Amino acid sequence: MTVSDTAVTIDPAVQQFLGEPRNMLIDGKWVEAASGKTFPVYNPATGQIMAQVAEGDQEDIHRAVSAARRAFDGGPWRKMIPSERGRLIHRLGDLIEAHREEFAQLESLDNGKPLTVARVADIPLAADLFHYMSGWATKIEGNTIPLSAGTYFAYTLREPIGVVGQIIPWNFPLLMAAWKLGPALAAGCTIVLKPAEQTPLSALRLGELISEAGFPDGVVNIVPGYGETAGAALAAHDGVDKVAFTGSTEVGKLIVQAAAGNLKKVSLELGGKSPNIVLSDMDLDVAIQGASFAIFFNHGQCCSAGSRLYVEKKAFDRVVAGVAEQAKKIKVGSGFEPSTQMGPLVSDEQLRRVTGYLESGISSGARPLSGGHRHGEQGYFVEPTVLVDVRQEMNVVQEEIFGPVVTAMPFTDLDEILPVANDTVYGLAAGIWTRDISKAHQLAAHVRAGTVWINCYNVFDAALPFGGYKQSGWGREMGHEVLEHYTEVKSVCIGL
Repeated sequence: MTVSDTAVTIDPAVQQFLGEPRNMLIDGKWVEAASGKTFPVYNPATGQIMAQVAEGDQEDIHRAVSAARRAFDGGPWRKMIPSERGRLIHRLGDLIEAHREEFAQLESLDNGKPLTVARVADIPLAADLFHYMSGWATKIEGNTIPLSAGTYFAYTLREPIGVVGQIIPWNFPLLMAAWKLGPALAAGCTIVLKPAEQTPLSALRLGELISEAGFPDGVVNIVPGYGETAGAALAAHDGVDKVAFTGSTEVGKLIVQAAAGNLKKVSLELGGKSPNIVLSDMDLDVAIQGASFAIFFNHGQCCSAGSRLYVEKKAFDRVVAGVAEQAKKIKVGSGFEPSTQMGPLVSDEQLRRVTGYLESGISSGARPLSGGHRHGEQGYFVEPTVLVDVRQEMNVVQEEIFGPVVTAMPFTDLDEILPVANDTVYGLAAGIWTRDISKAHQLAAHVRAGTVWINCYNVFDAALPFGGYKQSGWGREMGHEVLEHYTEVKSVCIGL
């Protein structure tokens, strides 16, 4: 594996965007932080600073929440008919498509992911999410209810919840912003969005397109800053009616505590340690490719990554050897190199986290069939790693590593694998590989996970709900189910 130099020319629009200090969007205006502070944004392929961004803090969050409150309570957004709201959301999706290359380059530079992946996954999926949610703006409706006693006319209304604080992770910066913004806008809410401090650039560029699309001032406010300051202030703010967070389970628990002050609604999409189960009747070449994709896609920086690989004993040696061979072939390098298949981790902090888990696992007896170490001296690169000789109680098996590291263990039958697959505090996703449809349904019914992929992995669609059981979160993203998290139900009863 080699780390290659940048081979794609940076788009002039991206160069201009990076060359100017980036401010925050509050009430339709691009403003500096109240403190005047900025913070650096790093290129994870080189570790070098590539931009400066306004550092939001408590005062900036308060300004943004106040703007969102004014826009919700008395602005034109609340009075806008649903079809017009839907047209604005759809237009935003169109603008993302029109700027696909620009967004792809920003994501690659900021997050480290291969430019080829951003072009075909992150950007089109973000545009599609807005297109999909734009249709729901006209389909949020209540019901009439026949009451069992008396002469009454009763009905329900489904109304926007109000001002929403949204805190976005760094692994899919633009796509996760779309997952949050789309349904909130369709429901008629106003928003304060805090992008991850590691990857704020695409959200800020999206803010420019939000203004260009014609959204009224204050409907979407974007405040970059650190989680401990801006994020904490947003979660605790009494002017916020609901907070939506995607990130680690540890931080999710802090969000819940902060939200308790005014009992704001909370939805959480959190961590995972997803089991990926391969039965011996499966086409093993297909299973090997699928298991590799399940863990190494997006450098393993996926909450749903198939990081626990369980293979039926008679197929174990072939499958793990195949996955290890795939790992060794992965081209690691700058996201701008066309041949790159895996870029760097997002930050030095994440590099230290992942390599710390590797050291812990190997010192506890785990054996790497591939990888196991940092790759190179520049940037935040880690070798794609397959660990065997692991035990269920090891940290590398139980805890979310959030990197290109998979642990592999054999099993003998379904009665053995189900308790093991569910032996985790998480319940976000699972994979099953088998030609036996009966076994597939049996496993899918008993695995405690919000998404179960059968003979596929990492399939996402704006219409498909996504979220977790247990400590993988509360609520769902995408699909019509997500609209429930951005609306309140009001019952109206009239005596006749």
